[in-house]
Amino acid sequence: MRVEGDGVHEIPVGPVHAGIIEPGHFRFAVVGEKVLRLEQRLGYTHKGVEKRFTELPPLQAHRLAGRISGDSTVAYAWAFCMALESLAGCEISERAGSLRALLLERERVANHLGDLGALGNDAAFAFGLAQFSRLREDWLRLSQEAFGHRLMMDCVLPGGVASDIDGVVADRLSRQCDVIEREVLELRQVYDGHAGLQDRFMTTGRVTPELAAQLGLTGLAGRASAQAADLRRDQHWPPYDRLAVRVATRREGDVAARVGVRFDELLESLRLLRLLLARPGAGATQNALRLPEQAAFGAGWVEGWRGEVFVALEWDGERGAQAIRRCHVHDPSWQNWPVLEHAVIGNIVPDFPLINKSFNLSYSGHDL
Repeated sequence: MRVEGDGVHEIPVGPVHAGIIEPGHFRFAVVGEKVLRLEQRLGYTHKGVEKRFTELPPLQAHRLAGRISGDSTVAYAWAFCMALESLAGCEISERAGSLRALLLERERVANHLGDLGALGNDAAFAFGLAQFSRLREDWLRLSQEAFGHRLMMDCVLPGGVASDIDGVVADRLSRQCDVIEREVLELRQVYDGHAGLQDRFMTTGRVTPELAAQLGLTGLAGRASAQAADLRRDQHWPPYDRLAVRVATRREGDVAARVGVRFDELLESLRLLRLLLARPGAGATQNALRLPEQAAFGAGWVEGWRGEVFVALEWDGERGAQAIRRCHVHDPSWQNWPVLEHAVIGNIVPDFPLINKSFNLSYSGHDL
């Protein structure tokens, strides 16, 4: 859709971007530096994921789910395994559920640490990037030691989790939560008190609560625009049913609000991690699955760090095929990408990287 008029011109960006960011094309219609319209063109990372699910051994397909969007590997793997377990009638133990939640909350913290540093950097506050990058690296290194992978890939398996942790590792994980919390609280004071940073954050990329509701904005970005939905509280299956999750929300809907929600959610995840480590529960870390010999349907629904991750599975057992007939995965970025086009309108071109990072949507999770 072209925007025409006196002084209007277009700025094409992408699909190849600087660094290692995934590909996507953005076309700005501007007057001077003011953005009149943004048109996004995605699809460059289309991989044929849904078809590939039908070609894999069902009990190995969780590995593909965990690679749909690498920064949400735990959320995707858990949602897929939940769908497979639901159609197989398999229940996981209390301990396996606690370990999955432990992995999910560590994934949430890692991404919030990375985004808070990147948002500072996009507003020319390199100190923020340096400090949060340091904290995130320490966090990922301990994940590597405790679970065998920095991003915790392949740690969630059908029927449970890949490995357990002992008391020594649990104590290290808990002590790290204390260290990270102290430093994040100090950095939050720095961010909140930095006039130049707040000038870039406040009123930038605003999505009103009304527009957020109309367009179905979900997840972290939705909660920053008064859409108070979080599966950990609203659909509180184990172990979240005993954790009393506190949902972080804002009404302003701007970059500052999305930064504030990130800080609140990071600190809440640290609280949840301590509770999970103090009471991990009992039971086997993995239960065997008996896949049905007739057609069946299963679904999994998990609150990833970006928002709701949903997986729907159709099982083909009627012809003895014992295979996945159809698997659909849904990333929260699906409904949030169109909202970004609205959030940019009226802002200046140099603010787009900041607004884009405040949403931090997934290209790969969209381009299945």
